[in-house]
Amino acid sequence: MCNSSKRGSLKVVHKHGPCSHLSPDKSTTPTATQILTRDQSRVNSIQYRLSFNSAQNLLQGKRTKLPANSGRSLGSGNYIVTVGLGTPKKDLSLIFDTGSDLTWTQCQPCVKFCYDQQEPILDPSLSTTYKNVSCNSVQCNKLSSATGHSSGCSGTTCLYGIQYGDSSFSIGFFGTETLTLTSTDIFPNFLFGCGQNNQGLFGNTAGLLGLGRDPLSVVSQTASKYGKYFSYCLPTPSGSNGYLTFGKESSSALKFTPISINSRGPSFYFIDITAIKVGGQTLSISQSVFKTAGTIIDSGTVITRLPPAAYSALRAAFRQQMPYPMAAAMSLLDTCYDLSKYTTVNVPTISFVFGSNVEVPIIAKGILYGSRASQLCLAFAGNSDASDVGILGNVQQQTLAVVYDVSGGKLGFGKGGCS
Repeated sequence: MCNSSKRGSLKVVHKHGPCSHLSPDKSTTPTATQILTRDQSRVNSIQYRLSFNSAQNLLQGKRTKLPANSGRSLGSGNYIVTVGLGTPKKDLSLIFDTGSDLTWTQCQPCVKFCYDQQEPILDPSLSTTYKNVSCNSVQCNKLSSATGHSSGCSGTTCLYGIQYGDSSFSIGFFGTETLTLTSTDIFPNFLFGCGQNNQGLFGNTAGLLGLGRDPLSVVSQTASKYGKYFSYCLPTPSGSNGYLTFGKESSSALKFTPISINSRGPSFYFIDITAIKVGGQTLSISQSVFKTAGTIIDSGTVITRLPPAAYSALRAAFRQQMPYPMAAAMSLLDTCYDLSKYTTVNVPTISFVFGSNVEVPIIAKGILYGSRASQLCLAFAGNSDASDVGILGNVQQQTLAVVYDVSGGKLGFGKGGCS
C-alpha cells in the first residue's frame, strides 16, 4: 500500500522504493558503489562545514504529517516528500534533509540551467502569491547562516547560492511563496530559493526541503503552528509506508535522548553515543572516543560514520561473530561477505546506546548493505580522523520512529515506526 499512513502527514518514499514515481527506468538507478561514493562526498562536505564553523565561529502545538519515501532512484541515497508551492498549488517532490536549512526548487525561466525533473518546473509568474525578497531586507541577510554563502543582488532582488559536497549547487532568486503541506496546513510568505542555475546529483527531484535548526529552515518557519516538533520514519528500499510529520504526536513507546548543543554546527542535530553493542555485548570503547568530535543524526547521509577507534572495535567484534566467507571491499565498506551459497544467515545484532541510557537496536537491513548476496557489507564506516564528527546515517534509521522535539532539546526513538 502506497497511500499515506496517517492523516495530516506527508508520505516519505525511498527514491528506488515501490512507491517512487520519479525514476521508473531502472537503468538509471545508481549502483551501491556509486551511492557510497556520493555519500562520501556529502560526509566530506559536512566535515568541512563543521570545521569551518568551528574555526570562524560564524553562527552562534498542532501537527501535520507527510508521507516519506526513500529516494535512491533520484541520484542519491536520500528520501523524498511531495509538498505544494504557489497559488494555485504546484506539487513538487523534494529531498528532505535534516542536514540542510534552505528549501529551494527549480524555477522558470531557468536563466542559466535547470536539470531534468519529474514534475513541471515551478513558474513563479503563474502564481498570485510569489514575491521576490529585496536585497536590503533582514530576510536576505539571514542567507549566510543558512547556506554558508553571502547573499547577492540582482538589481534590488536578493540572490542565494548554495553548494553541496559533491559540487552540486543551486543559485537563484530568494523569494516568498505559499507553502502547502496538506489541505489544512498552509503557510503564506514562506522563504525559499527559486533556482535559476541548478546542477548536480539531484536526480529527478524538484529540489530540497531543509529541516535543520537555522531560522530559514522549514522547522523554524512553521514553528508558530508546530512548535519546532517533527518526526519521520524512513522505509527500507523495498518498503512503502514512510512519513514525515510536523507537530507533536504523543506516544508512550518513545525513548528520548538529549539533543546536544554544539557551537561547531548550530543547525545540526547532535546526540551523544555512550556505547555500542554487538551480539548483546557492550564493546570496550572509551567515552572520550565519542566525545572528542561528537555525533550528528542526518537523514541525508546513507552510511553511519564512527570515530576510528569505535569503528575498529565494532568491526573486530562483528567479524568474530560472523563466520562466513569474506568478499572484496565495496568502496568505503571494508567488511564484506559472500552469502550467495547460504539460504539462512545469522547476523550479529547491533544496537547503539545514547544519552539517558536510550538503547536503539538496528534492523537487519541496517546492518548489512549491498545489492547482491555475493557482496553484502557491514553498513558502517570509520572516519579518517578522531576529530571528524560521527554521523548516524539513514540506513541505520530505517523503520524507526525518529522524533525531533527541537524546542524541548530532545530526540526520540521508537520501534516499528513505518508499520
